[in-house]
Amino acid sequence: MKIATWNVNSVRTRLEHIVQWLGDNPIDVLCLQETKVVDKDFPRSPLEEIGYHLYVSGQKSYNGVAILSKTPLEDVTQGFSPILGTSDLDEQKRVLTGVVDGIRIVNLYVPNGSAVGSDKYDYKLGWLKVLREYLQALLPAPMVVCGDFNIAPEDRDIYEPTAFKNRIMASDLERQALNSILELGLADAFRKFTLEAGHYSWWDYRAAAFRRNWGWRIDHHYLTPDIYERAISCTIDKAPRKLPQPSDHTPVIVEF
Repeated sequence: MKIATWNVNSVRTRLEHIVQWLGDNPIDVLCLQETKVVDKDFPRSPLEEIGYHLYVSGQKSYNGVAILSKTPLEDVTQGFSPILGTSDLDEQKRVLTGVVDGIRIVNLYVPNGSAVGSDKYDYKLGWLKVLREYLQALLPAPMVVCGDFNIAPEDRDIYEPTAFKNRIMASDLERQALNSILELGLADAFRKFTLEAGHYSWWDYRAAAFRRNWGWRIDHHYLTPDIYERAISCTIDKAPRKLPQPSDHTPVIVEF
């Protein structure tokens, strides 16, 4: 099974890229983030025509997650509330999950946090705390937890770590919150196969960051032990980032 995660930064703007990529990479499941569209306006037909079942949770202009699956999903839910009870965090559409072939896929768009010490930063830390409770409630199911985490786990995941020490997406508290989640028994699929620095999934649109490879690895697949043992590859496909008007993120694919 191949599962990819991709923050497309507007599914309607990047629809042609998505269809083209899926044609070149016929994966089983694609998890999208930052779809930026309400559910009724999601561009379903072009994706259904190439054989995918669609599950969406969106809002106008911001956030939004979707799962595209060759096989219909079971037990599909949106947000934290179906598992934890009512949550005001679900106003922002950032969580979507379903089960395929006995494996629960959790698709996440973690808040950015804006700046260390800001209200949005505090919101991010609180959101990550609730995420830990949510994932703990779903265990011990076999899981792939993927998406845009807006956190570089280590300094080797940033092109110039000293310049961003304790800044947003690299602060100690964000990393501690992520590590607390991973302590539930989740492991980073990419680092099973690639240990060196210099591999990124997001590059700012500014300062010719992609051409200079001034990137961050903030899009992840975290696996429960049984899936981690079965994993045979986890790769970053930089090709879509080279297209005209690309997303600032690129797909990350795990296979097991």
